Amino acid sequence: MIRKGTSDDIHAIINITAACATHMINNHIYQWNASYPNKEGFKKDVTRGELYVMEVDTKVIACITLSDLMDAVYLPVSWLTPNKNNLYVHRLAVHPEHQGKGHAQKLMDFAKTFAIKNNYSSIRLDTFSQNPKNLNFYELRGFKRLEKIFFPNQSHHPFYCYELVL
Repeated sequence: MIRKGTSDDIHAIINITAACATHMINNHIYQWNASYPNKEGFKKDVTRGELYVMEVDTKVIACITLSDLMDAVYLPVSWLTPNKNNLYVHRLAVHPEHQGKGHAQKLMDFAKTFAIKNNYSSIRLDTFSQNPKNLNFYELRGFKRLEKIFFPNQSHHPFYCYELVL
């Protein structure tokens, strides 16, 4: 079940994202670290009503943030659609014990349905250039790879921006 996240979910989400970070680091993917993602970011997501969680047997196993706010780092990107009425996906995470079972796909299906229902013109996101599994995941779903952006506090490698026109 996918539902709106609450402040009561943040502890579980921090555990999920920490487990994901460890899993990625063990696979030589240095995408997330001690500064990102963080509790403060998820608190803002809850306050703005943008956080969604996936439960299996009443246990939170995954999360996704769906926002219509464009981060400043995205301003220079040549997007496929105008910079209005776009949905941004952030912090998609599935606990490593539950990966490979289609949960990320269900979260992205949820995001797409949400975007269509709310008349967004596209879905935008970024993902780490050194994470081939994520790159393939989004490209197989029809997202178009656009420009590189950098998050110096996370990595010296770029992140690729992606957009799916609806």
